[in-house]
Amino acid sequence: MNDEYYMKMALKLARRGAGWTSPNPMVGVVIVRDEKVIGKGYHRRYGEAHAEVNAINNVSGSVEGATVYVTLEPCSHHGKTPPCVDRIIEEKASRVVIGTVDPNPLVSGRGISILNDHCIETKVGVLGEQCENLNEKFFKFMRTGMPFVTLKYAQTLDGRIASSTGHSRWISSEPSLRFAHRLRGLHDAVLVGIGTVVADDPDLRVRLVRGRNPLRVVADSTLRIPPGAHVLDNQDVAKTLIVTRPLRGRKRHSMLEENGIETLIIDENSTGVLSMKKLLAELGKRQISSVLVEGGAGVITSFVREGLFDRIIVITAPKILGRGIEAVGDLGISRMDDSISLKIEQVCRKGEDVITSLRKRN
Repeated sequence: MNDEYYMKMALKLARRGAGWTSPNPMVGVVIVRDEKVIGKGYHRRYGEAHAEVNAINNVSGSVEGATVYVTLEPCSHHGKTPPCVDRIIEEKASRVVIGTVDPNPLVSGRGISILNDHCIETKVGVLGEQCENLNEKFFKFMRTGMPFVTLKYAQTLDGRIASSTGHSRWISSEPSLRFAHRLRGLHDAVLVGIGTVVADDPDLRVRLVRGRNPLRVVADSTLRIPPGAHVLDNQDVAKTLIVTRPLRGRKRHSMLEENGIETLIIDENSTGVLSMKKLLAELGKRQISSVLVEGGAGVITSFVREGLFDRIIVITAPKILGRGIEAVGDLGISRMDDSISLKIEQVCRKGEDVITSLRKRN
């Protein structure tokens, strides 16, 4: 067996933590001696033991002389748990194979340096691209302080996200709805505009699959959210943040605060609407490393116009509406040469629907 074989095993383990470890990364570990796996583990949930510790604890016997395969550089600082490099050194592993360096400034390169200082052989970069892609949200957040942004919407074959009257339930199929709920569970926050709240009264929690509820964020510049909106319910299991402009509805502010709903004041941008860039910066300060934007058209258009997205996921149903509401409004583009060019990352089917994942071209 070679190093890539065991790193692939560690990557598979790491993915089990998807949706539960943020703002920490997903990490998987495999411990091998004499080409035999003697221990495996992954980071299960934020605040709990790291992957290295779980793998070591799963070893029956000694780790001394073994090789530790880890998808991300072992941490070297005290956070919610002790440094993982200390445990590896204490257990006398002889070699550590690392997928990629941790972008966290508190860790980056230090874990590797400490291991080398203790005469533990290290090898870095095995399946490095795959290991970094596994935690692309974490890497972006650590490098920029801004959340990773996914735009997601369901549309008909002729590109409508709702009828001309605003009716949209349901464009997509039941399998697509489960997929959408899974997406929520994989992000720290889900964002919609007030128009979506008024028209559809969404709950925005994870319901159709097992997963962690994201922070529910509503962009409401005039603070007109209905007092009985579902997104204001169940604050004990899913918090809601209302984002608005300065000096809007002091009485409504008080009503929301009395009911445990936090409001966040964000300035307008040059076009007179809430600045999504400033909102993302504020969410980053709150350790929100990923945001799923679910609509409506005005919010999606703002993110596209400002180039604030990292990925777009489009669920296309085999239905035709004719007149209706488009997902993306006017961007001020009049020439095809000036269009926003995307690359298709993946295409799959859920029920009768086609799901396309796209990225911006570099």
